Amino acid sequence: MKKNILIIPGDGIGQEVTTWGKKALEKVAEKYGHDFSFDEAIMGHTAIEATGDPLPENTLNKAKSSDAILFGAIGHIKYDNDPSAKVRPEQGLLKIRKELGLYANLRPILLFDELLDASSLKPEVLKGTDILFFRELTGDVYFGEKTRSDDQTFASDLMNYHRYEVERIAHKAYQAAQGRSKRVCSVDKANVLETSRLWREVVQEVATQYPDVETEHMFIDNAAMQLVKNPKKFDVVLTANLFGDILTDEASQIAGSMGMLASASVGDGTGFFEPIHGSAHDIAGQDKANPLASILSAALMLEIAFGLKEEAQALQNAVSQTLKAGWRTGDIANANTADEHRLGTRQIGQKVIDFLQ
Repeated sequence: MKKNILIIPGDGIGQEVTTWGKKALEKVAEKYGHDFSFDEAIMGHTAIEATGDPLPENTLNKAKSSDAILFGAIGHIKYDNDPSAKVRPEQGLLKIRKELGLYANLRPILLFDELLDASSLKPEVLKGTDILFFRELTGDVYFGEKTRSDDQTFASDLMNYHRYEVERIAHKAYQAAQGRSKRVCSVDKANVLETSRLWREVVQEVATQYPDVETEHMFIDNAAMQLVKNPKKFDVVLTANLFGDILTDEASQIAGSMGMLASASVGDGTGFFEPIHGSAHDIAGQDKANPLASILSAALMLEIAFGLKEEAQALQNAVSQTLKAGWRTGDIANANTADEHRLGTRQIGQKVIDFLQ
């Protein structure tokens, strides 16, 4: 198979972890006889510093002509401390989602048994958890009209959804559920929000087309509580942009760390694959970042974008073998982890490559 892959390292630790996502893809190509070519582009704070634009036209053109994109992270503390900044790194991420039509964000919450003790939740509560989130990605308050009064004493963000936006991601969630445990939990706030009432109405209509799939509707506040009380009750979770952003970050603690969670943003064209963690500038450049989420994002790319399920499973198995052997980065280590098993970004990335080999 011949594919063109664009690497966008982004900001902070994104530049470190994507190195290992790319190396994993190179090793898979070598092992299975594929031809993967790579290009690189800038986005976010790095792009602002270089061009003044968080998503330069050159990057967008490369993205549109690629078969898949492996992204790192976006953001910088400079903008966190300056809410008034007009040009921000995150604008690049929102724009590329819109330009590529990436309306569905898939976030698998897959718990490796070796990391049961890495979570703050009890192992007996966690064991067996396997959740697939479908977060709508191009609507909601992130893209609604934003206003600020002239006297700076009032601000508003418009939360909005169109019927077609709910329909298209609902179909993807139900189709995925048919290949899993045939259960969808749709999360909203229909007792308060008009957008959620539309969301629920549309999901109920779509559900009739999948009679083999069981549907449950749950309010966001209850879902947040159930996620930590009994995560095994969930299989496929379908939700809006804002709620999905919050719930999947909460769910990262089920897996032990954000450094373990991969994601895929897909639509009807080029897919965008990234770890869910941020740019973490406090540890950037110190060889402390966990690259496993980037490697697992590469595995998602192989499966979802290229249909290479065997290769994706082999890469996931290499991560599992690395963990079974006791190797840990700081974010997933615990008091029982021996000093010699605590590794930096480069060392644990190489362990995965070695197991893949």
